[in-house]
Amino acid sequence: MTQTIGIVIVSHSRHLAQGAIDLISEVAKDVPITYCGGLEDGSIGTEFSRVEDAVNSNPAEMILAFFDLGSARMNMEMVADFSDKDIRIQSVPIVEGSYTAAALLQAGAPLEAVLAQLAELEIHK
Repeated sequence: MTQTIGIVIVSHSRHLAQGAIDLISEVAKDVPITYCGGLEDGSIGTEFSRVEDAVNSNPAEMILAFFDLGSARMNMEMVADFSDKDIRIQSVPIVEGSYTAAALLQAGAPLEAVLAQLAELEIHK
């Protein structure tokens, strides 16, 4: 049996995260995707508990995680430390990377092919 692969998007902005989900949902209806964007009060930021909820509510055993800025990555890394899921944090543009991964997963591409495509988008800094 193949492992289910899902996507988690972590953004400082509720609008950015929701926009990415809206776009991805057009091409990847069968890929488990969860997200968090902004803080509880709607302001800009990220929070460990919201990232943890996004990971835990995703039914997949393996997660490809996408983030927009540094503290989103930091919170994702902390959640990964406490999670039993296999979380692969991607250093790629959040919209292009998550869209690429979702479209490939929807098409049935193996994990290795998805990761190879994401590697071409990787941000080096």
